[in-house]
Amino acid sequence: MFSTIFSKTIMNFIFFITFFHVIFFFLSLNIVFCIEIEIKDFHPQERDALLLIRDSLNSSINLHGNWTGPPCINNLSRWFGITCSNWHVVHILMHGLNLSGYLPSNFLQNITFLRQIDFSNNALFGTLPNLKGLVFLEHVKFSLNHFTGSIPKEYVELHSLKVLELQENYLNGEIPFFDQTSLISFNVSYNHLVGKIPENFVLQRFPKSCFDNNSELCGKILDKLCPYEPHSPFSAPPPFAIPPPSHKKRLQVWIIGLISIAAAFFLFLMIVGFLFCKRQGRGNETRRNNTTRNVFGAWANKMVSNEGNSGDSQRLGQLEFSNKKFPVFDMDDLLRSSAEVLGRGNFGVTYKATLEIGNVVAVKRLNYMNELSKKEFIQQMELLGQMKHENVVEIISFYYSEDQKLVIYELVSDGSLFELLHEGRGIGRIPLDWTTRLSIIKDIAKGLNFLHHFLSSQKVPHANLKSSNVLIHQENQSYHSKLTNYGFLPLLKKNSEKLSISKSPEFVKGRKLTHKTDVYCFGIIMLEIITGKIPGHILDEVEETTNSDLSDWVRTVVNNDWSTDILDLEILGEREGHDAMLNLTEIALECTDMMPENRPNMNVVLKRIEEIEKMEKENE
Repeated sequence: MFSTIFSKTIMNFIFFITFFHVIFFFLSLNIVFCIEIEIKDFHPQERDALLLIRDSLNSSINLHGNWTGPPCINNLSRWFGITCSNWHVVHILMHGLNLSGYLPSNFLQNITFLRQIDFSNNALFGTLPNLKGLVFLEHVKFSLNHFTGSIPKEYVELHSLKVLELQENYLNGEIPFFDQTSLISFNVSYNHLVGKIPENFVLQRFPKSCFDNNSELCGKILDKLCPYEPHSPFSAPPPFAIPPPSHKKRLQVWIIGLISIAAAFFLFLMIVGFLFCKRQGRGNETRRNNTTRNVFGAWANKMVSNEGNSGDSQRLGQLEFSNKKFPVFDMDDLLRSSAEVLGRGNFGVTYKATLEIGNVVAVKRLNYMNELSKKEFIQQMELLGQMKHENVVEIISFYYSEDQKLVIYELVSDGSLFELLHEGRGIGRIPLDWTTRLSIIKDIAKGLNFLHHFLSSQKVPHANLKSSNVLIHQENQSYHSKLTNYGFLPLLKKNSEKLSISKSPEFVKGRKLTHKTDVYCFGIIMLEIITGKIPGHILDEVEETTNSDLSDWVRTVVNNDWSTDILDLEILGEREGHDAMLNLTEIALECTDMMPENRPNMNVVLKRIEEIEKMEKENE
């Protein structure tokens, strides 16, 4: 009996040990399988391709701090601007981040499942990247940059392509024969493209505006005939008949050679002399014109053509607004100036132009205003031109034609508040101290308060207030601010969503816009200066990057007992200024109240800021 019990016990023990080993084996196998799945989730070739972008470009956000680790984890991405699907990178969305530099030529080749790429509204140089082999690519946006060279022919091979936006660059060459029936959006306007627009069903269905402002482009869409180039078949000349030798008139071979050499030398001297005289007479003017045409772009040629066909040329000097610092100059003077691109915004390109007389001005070419009448444009510009204030960029003159509208400003050349706050962060950057930030806030408030008084009858006097429209002038180690790109709302029949007021609660809800809408935008700028964060690019410590409004984020943090977590790290160490920082934060949150009637007027805001600044100076 005992032996029977003992043997059963031994058998049960053996069974248990065997069962445990089997379970352990399957658990181990499952762990190994999970590890393999995790390894498969990570595609190093895609990460390496993205790191080429990170290491090649300068940005307004800290890509080196954000683009770390695998780009796709659990089928999601914590990398800014990157979207994943099926554990692969499918979207690269880097719109409007002040990216500058050159894109590596073949950096996208290993991101084989890419569906969208958006680098629009930046400052990228060089040729367009190679997209060969990206069979899933649907959206390609490289507009509003400084790309040069031709449109790559392999773009025609992107059979899934739906959107191709290349407008406002410096592209040349001909338009390839795009025949993808999937294309629903196509734009190559404001470049230097040449030749005939392909006459196929796909391209012919897009409007004229998608091809405008390419001076050498022609075709049915533009109602512009292409020059005729005859292609006559080559016909060989008749064989040379050798005359019979004549002993009477035959010359010695050496005499013929001498005559030939002398004639060739005489002809050479005549050609050299002609070219020398022509170069002396036109050399300098040609260099100036070429420099300007290359920078101002196709619109310069068009304006020259329009002026040449007009009986009364509109001299810009007639439109200057009692600015005694600048002598009279006309359009011809402007087009002969040397120029360079300063920046690109939602309403066009801004150039720095150096006139032959030595004056330097900023020239902004306006877009989206072709439906505006001449009377409306001139009335608004004359009103804006009368304004003189130390914190508002002065308008010197303007130009109106049916196709082109220019505004000539005084040049403020030390960059924008956006650049001062966000560019070059990291090792080697000189921090922007609190005293300077407070001074900038006061300057902006003074300029906006002036606009609200001078343009009191207008619905929203500035309407486009943001950090990139606050220009900085540095003098004697101090910064002074000036507001620019103001007063455009009355000039827009539509496209007002491109203005900064489109971010206000009342605009989103379709309610009435007032001066308080400007106050909202000013509050956002104050929070941007205090926090050092870019509106619309708030990075939550726990969740992924969100598009939450900056004021919502600050309000959430402040509700937790006025936490100093909102303060920019560059000013967090300045303990003596914390009270002023939090007091200004309180004002900013009042300015960004969801209800416009709860926001203070700008004169009240300015007075409170000046009181805070006065207290700061007394405590020093």
